[in-house]
Amino acid sequence: MSSYATIYEAIGGAPMVREIVERFYPKVQRDPLLSPLFPSDIRPVMEKQYMFLSQFFGGPSLYSDEYGHPMMRARHLPFPITPERAEAWLSCMTAALAETSIPEQLQRLMIERLSGPAHHFVNTDPS
Repeated sequence: MSSYATIYEAIGGAPMVREIVERFYPKVQRDPLLSPLFPSDIRPVMEKQYMFLSQFFGGPSLYSDEYGHPMMRARHLPFPITPERAEAWLSCMTAALAETSIPEQLQRLMIERLSGPAHHFVNTDPS
């Protein structure tokens, strides 16, 4: 990644972020821990995720431009996020990234960057 200023640039920008989102959400919909948290019409969620990931990885501020400051923890408070659900989310993302042409080292960096927020959203004790 040393020749790129951002992860967004290193992975190929908007087309790759779109691909990640397209590969990620079918996995989420099949996951027994995650699927109950999402609406049946997943397309609006996918678009928000595309906008957020673009911004999160150093691309254009699509999410903030549309919705204001991300405040992602606050936006996730209505949903019961357990440590297991955070790990399931990261597992789905890891699997989605593995299906792309993104180099493994960069995939690991992306998961590392996403791990902090994923665990920060935990708001419910495991049952």
